[in-house]
Amino acid sequence: MTLFWVGALALTMLLYVVLDGFDLGIGMILGLTRSEDDRRRMLATIAPVWDGNETWLVLAVVIIFGAFSKVYAALLSAFYLPIVMMLGALILRGVAFEFRNKTSRLRWVWDYAFTGGSIVATFMQGVMVGQLAQGLPLADGVYMGGPLLWLNPFSLLCGLGLCFGYALLGLAWLIAKCEGVLRARAYWLLPLVLAAVLGFLAIVFVYALATHVPIMNRWLERPWLAVFPLIGACAVISLLLHLRDLMFHRRLQTPDRLPFIMVVLLFLSAFATLAASFWPFMVPFSLTIAQAASPHASQAFMFWGAGLIFLPLTLFYAVFSYRVFGGKIVDEPEHVHS
Repeated sequence: MTLFWVGALALTMLLYVVLDGFDLGIGMILGLTRSEDDRRRMLATIAPVWDGNETWLVLAVVIIFGAFSKVYAALLSAFYLPIVMMLGALILRGVAFEFRNKTSRLRWVWDYAFTGGSIVATFMQGVMVGQLAQGLPLADGVYMGGPLLWLNPFSLLCGLGLCFGYALLGLAWLIAKCEGVLRARAYWLLPLVLAAVLGFLAIVFVYALATHVPIMNRWLERPWLAVFPLIGACAVISLLLHLRDLMFHRRLQTPDRLPFIMVVLLFLSAFATLAASFWPFMVPFSLTIAQAASPHASQAFMFWGAGLIFLPLTLFYAVFSYRVFGGKIVDEPEHVHS
């Protein structure tokens, strides 16, 4: 039962990162254009799915709370401020998304609120992942650090890097969903943001080696972890070859779908690297899966609701939604409803 919930947690977190990642990325990119038509089209690409994407975060929190309650207590104690800021930013995004369609004079305010909320939510997620890679000080499952432990150069660097990563996902999504000038602009920005992502990955790797970040010890213990970055490197090479063919006007078999698939593969390789590096810890490097697991009765009780019904139902709804709203967007009336 414990392994089932570990797998369910990994699945929900992965789906949240990929799916909410691209609409957070579009939120950040939204601030780079002043054209209302372009902004309307950008929002139209995520309007049918963006709120459903955040459902995976809710499911992940439910799993942590019910199946790994010690992890919930430790993470909330360590990341209280980042979590509150992230949730506040996600709420601001939802309000801004709806309110921008109800006004003309103050629409720019809600556009910048949507962009700002996207940046803050993404940055805080990256900060928390960066601190987890460094480990949390726990004693008998109780957090022993201060409220600002996460406020350090490595974590802040990870937060900034995730902003570029989500922006890359957003650009790839725009390429897959849009036509015309907006698609061309996304293609123009894609290599620039990709270079920024690769640069930050290199900087983070060097910084981790120089400062002896604990997660680097796992690489020495498990050389096979290099398989996952190699998969990410293959995805980057495929994306670069695609961009080269586009630049020289060669015939492309999948001109608009490939970038998003390759960027998702890059994220999958990064996620798998972290997951394999953390194993068997739920809170690196203080609380193992066995230590963090709730009693079997609690996990079994959750299984009949969250595990057997809501998780498959949510997954079916997500697949169905993306199938129904697949393909390129077409011009819609000015007001876009979610």
